[in-house]
Amino acid sequence: MLTRKPSVVAQVFLLLSVILIIAIAVIQINQQKILSPGLKYGIVLDAGSSRTTVYVYEWPAEKENDTGVVSQTFKCDVKGPGISSYEHNTGALAKPLDECLNKVKERIPVHLHESTSIYLGATAGMRLLRLQNETAANEVLASVQNYFRAQPFRFRGAHIITGPEEGMYGWITANYLMGNFLERNLWRMWVHPYRKETIGALDLGGASTQISFIPEDSQENFNNTMQVKLYGYDYNVYTHSFQCYGRDEAEKRLLALLLQKSSTSSSVDNPCYPRNYETALTVKYFCGSLCTQSLRPANYYPNQSIIFHGTGDPGLCQEMVSLLFNFTTCRNQEDCPFNGIHQPKVKGNFVAFSGFYYTINALNLSGHFSLADFNSSMWFFCSQSWVQLQFMLPKSEEIYARSYCFSANFIYYLLVHGYNFDAGNWPQIHFQKEVGNSSIAWSLGYMLSLTNMIPAEGKLIQLPLKPSLFAGLLIFLAVLALLCLFFLVYLCIVSRNQKVISHVEYVFTPE
Repeated sequence: MLTRKPSVVAQVFLLLSVILIIAIAVIQINQQKILSPGLKYGIVLDAGSSRTTVYVYEWPAEKENDTGVVSQTFKCDVKGPGISSYEHNTGALAKPLDECLNKVKERIPVHLHESTSIYLGATAGMRLLRLQNETAANEVLASVQNYFRAQPFRFRGAHIITGPEEGMYGWITANYLMGNFLERNLWRMWVHPYRKETIGALDLGGASTQISFIPEDSQENFNNTMQVKLYGYDYNVYTHSFQCYGRDEAEKRLLALLLQKSSTSSSVDNPCYPRNYETALTVKYFCGSLCTQSLRPANYYPNQSIIFHGTGDPGLCQEMVSLLFNFTTCRNQEDCPFNGIHQPKVKGNFVAFSGFYYTINALNLSGHFSLADFNSSMWFFCSQSWVQLQFMLPKSEEIYARSYCFSANFIYYLLVHGYNFDAGNWPQIHFQKEVGNSSIAWSLGYMLSLTNMIPAEGKLIQLPLKPSLFAGLLIFLAVLALLCLFFLVYLCIVSRNQKVISHVEYVFTPE
């Protein structure tokens, strides 16, 4: 009895130990939770020719097919002109940036400031300044770099991006926001859309304009084709940037052309300004740019003041705008619209943003519409007096309101005679500012491309038991099981020896 009772207890403890070891191991493996490592943030400053805009983007730290699923979480327009305007006063750059950067610091958790990358991409305004005065451009960039190095974020540099890069990033943004790269399936997983066509992108900035799309034959050899890889897929995109064909620079060229054709040098009629509008501009304002260098008067006096009188003449405005385009170099070649630039035939749907959208919005149009509707709205708008225009656009600043007629005519000639859109495919252009809460701008495409280079974080696994506790329990139960096993073996040996002794005693016991 004394031997049997400890044996039963040891067997029970051994069985319980084995059961507990198996149960804990199964629970530890099957009940683990995969946690997201959280969000990452990125800041991009779009340093355009007319202004700087700050965008804050966020994406899950684990990435989808090597590219982050990025969304815009904050936007702030920096007060004042673009950074290229500070060439003679680089020290004044910091103050306008402070207001937006302080708001950004509030948006991003403090503990993530040091790991958040910040980038500044300068576009056509700085490209022109670099061509005109490389030293001044470098000083502006140096001032920007000194400012951001003093910020708590991880500054990744201030760069002047090329025209094709600007066009490509705009194309990426438009297609990303339209869901042409990724979409959620029934199981809420991100997948590549089946047989979904990409859309073209039309961007109108202050100093340049970009067109980007995948042509019918994407393998055809055009000098302006770029390749990009996103979410595991390769895309061959035709993209071209027309320097000096941004809205602001194009209008300066028009003003210089009007002065050149005027019979007087102090007072000039402008058919694109509204009737009864008058403004005084210095010659430097419209002839000081690299884009208008060839149109400067022989007697160039930068500070000379010229009075421009608005005549509100739609027909003459169209005629003058047409002179801004060089249609003769292509000599009726089908794949060469203007300025000697070869371009494949436009294909599919397009989204037109930035300056395109703001001009269309001023004409009281939106989305997509016919070319006839655009022409009639443009003609009506350009026939208005300044008083009527102020009533129609009560919230618009004067510098923009007076120029919308020019912008509309410029857009017409660029799209119809420049890119070869016609009445048939014009409705395929969608004029948009944003999709959801995200602006259509090259900066989001830039961030998407950069996330290919930002390493992803591994998934965090939450276990039911802490590793140290799990290991401790396994060791304790394993030792207990071994002790019980050794004890049972010992009992077996003792029991067997007792039986042998008993048998020997029985044999030698006298009868």
